[in-house]
Amino acid sequence: MAKVLMKGNEAIGEAAIRAGCKNYFAYPITPQSEVAEYLAKRLPEEGGVFLQGESEVAVGYMIFGAAGAGERVMTTSSSPGISLMSEALSYIAAAQCPAVFVNIMRGGPGLGGILPSQGDYFQATKGGGHGDYHLLVLAPDGVQEAVEMTMQAFTLAEKYRNPVMILGDGLIGQMMEPVEFPDGLKTEPSNKDDWATNGMAHRKSKKRNLVKSLFLDPTALNDNNLALKAKYAQMKKEEVQYELVNADTDYQVLITSYGTMSRVCRTAIDMLKEEGIEVAMLRPKTLFPFPEKAVFDASGKESCQAVISIEMSMGQMVEDVERCVKGRLPVEFYGECGGDIPSPEKIIEIIKALL
Repeated sequence: MAKVLMKGNEAIGEAAIRAGCKNYFAYPITPQSEVAEYLAKRLPEEGGVFLQGESEVAVGYMIFGAAGAGERVMTTSSSPGISLMSEALSYIAAAQCPAVFVNIMRGGPGLGGILPSQGDYFQATKGGGHGDYHLLVLAPDGVQEAVEMTMQAFTLAEKYRNPVMILGDGLIGQMMEPVEFPDGLKTEPSNKDDWATNGMAHRKSKKRNLVKSLFLDPTALNDNNLALKAKYAQMKKEEVQYELVNADTDYQVLITSYGTMSRVCRTAIDMLKEEGIEVAMLRPKTLFPFPEKAVFDASGKESCQAVISIEMSMGQMVEDVERCVKGRLPVEFYGECGGDIPSPEKIIEIIKALL
């Protein structure tokens, strides 16, 4: 398959179409507005629907409606916009509906800035909205992986009847890279007739399907939360994805990093190797479920002296890393935010200081 040069935001939009998504509702916010601009033109060409909501709050419930009807549906936004959708995300998760949310992160907290950041890790992986729920969170490190994860997200959302989030950042949304759209990642929608509100006439059934998140009986609410918990446990067993870099050496330091930041760390690792210093990296591709065992195992190598989480934030994923290392080694943190991305030379300086 021939590759085509595309901006990250536009490639995400095309990937959704290639995955069979015909419904996209959104509200513009930088640095991801090109997704909506692209799909406003492309979706009608494919027989799909793009509708701009009056706010991100409205968009969240448009997604809930389409997801409850069993349709493949997606929205994209950036940090404050996802905050406004968090109530709907909790409803969708509780009602067990499949939907895809893309967050191209910008700086924060507050209005912050439009440059890339990774400050929404807590928001994405710890729920973000109210109640006991999780999103399945995928973290691409570039445009090609953003394409692949977007296509996979619809299948995963339907497998678990749960929202899936693609957590990127402004750089991934704005950069241009050659990409291809693997045909093998497109799947047929799963059967939804046993739960979706898609019409009794359509189903040739006298049974009403009710999609809800309201359980006034405490036993029923507890049972629903237990069902959700079992689903998240299944995700932890079946969906963990990560990449190990330079892990077949006697590395002295283990870096944990994801997304754009991991690309800078990869360059630093190559440069350190030329100086005779071996450093490895574990890059989570799924932030929930987090690669807990992989982090524990990688930190247990006899030659490893320290673990450092390097992020474009003030320290969020580092808490999960510390939990996984379980005190066997010191866990350090280095981060910058606001749009400044640490250079490979800065990472090398930090690593040498550790040693």
